Amino acid sequence: MSTIEQSIDVNVPVRTAYNQWTQFEEFPRFMEGVESVRQLDDSTTQWVAEIGGQKREFSAKITEQIPDERVAWRADGEATQAGVVTFHRLGEGQTRIMLQMEFEPDGVAEKAGDILGIVERRTKGDLERFKEFIESRGSETGAWRGEISQDATS
Repeated sequence: MSTIEQSIDVNVPVRTAYNQWTQFEEFPRFMEGVESVRQLDDSTTQWVAEIGGQKREFSAKITEQIPDERVAWRADGEATQAGVVTFHRLGEGQTRIMLQMEFEPDGVAEKAGDILGIVERRTKGDLERFKEFIESRGSETGAWRGEISQDATS
């Protein structure tokens, strides 16, 4: 397993940053290689993405979601990964978003991309594009304020 840790400060309140992050179907607007994300139910998303030069379709399960604090997930199948995004209030109208992700590179291209730091740079770019997206809008495109606990998804 490989691990990525990235963070970025955005100039919007925690609530705005968190609310936008829960709009998974908007991820293709700022995540490189993500073609589509469909929210199937409160805790399941279906992804189509390019990973290591290969088109992949996979499901991800939200394992924990606490409004204005964190969203954790796990994906199995064609893309094995798990992670958590946390939201930290820095001040009035400023939030630090921290991303921690573990993934299992599959195949020669993905393993080479991991060794060369391509995945880490892509993740950093995704966070930078999220910052541009939410700051240029000034408000979220929607919100889901429900909670999902680890106990309920086990």
